[in-house]
Amino acid sequence: MLEAVNVYLEGKGVRITTGTIVDATIIHAPSSTKNLGQKRDPEMHQTKKGKQWYFGMKAHIGVDSRTKLIHTAVVTPANVADATVLPELLHGEETKVWGDQAYRGQSEVIQEHAPRAQDCTQRRYRYKNHVDELERAKNRTKSQVRSKVEHVFGVMKLKFGFVKVRYRGLVKNANRLFATCALVNLFMVRKKLLRTVTT
Repeated sequence: MLEAVNVYLEGKGVRITTGTIVDATIIHAPSSTKNLGQKRDPEMHQTKKGKQWYFGMKAHIGVDSRTKLIHTAVVTPANVADATVLPELLHGEETKVWGDQAYRGQSEVIQEHAPRAQDCTQRRYRYKNHVDELERAKNRTKSQVRSKVEHVFGVMKLKFGFVKVRYRGLVKNANRLFATCALVNLFMVRKKLLRTVTT
């Protein structure tokens, strides 16, 4: 469905460009065992973010840096590291790839799957007793582009309610994610689509 919507949007003049922002968000699953099988969903896992533990799955997305359209989505258990699915989030025609520090040190992977791409992922700037102010300033500049993906997640969670899993297992929830991503893309360009209808 996501691919079909993107083809439709391309026909309307909304194209995926050569900049990709990669990121992931945790989708919560019930951790309760008060069910018929008295077990948690075996396909979901727990992960620690900051000082808090979460149980569920991760939605990984590749977003166009100009249009904020989702071009790729991948579902994994929550304990899978963001960087491991990076190759699947790239379409190969990128000239720039943005990501947070979870994707740090992936330059070779980016070069392998998108040979023309420049690695714009955020770098480490804090060391034991030292802060690299130059690297910190660079990260701040990169964040101005990278933060666009947070708007996409905001629409996904607040407008379409994709905060918790609805089904057991990854496959059904993945299908729901792909459908939601297609709806998010339509929502993102709704004004442009309405203008083409009225003219």
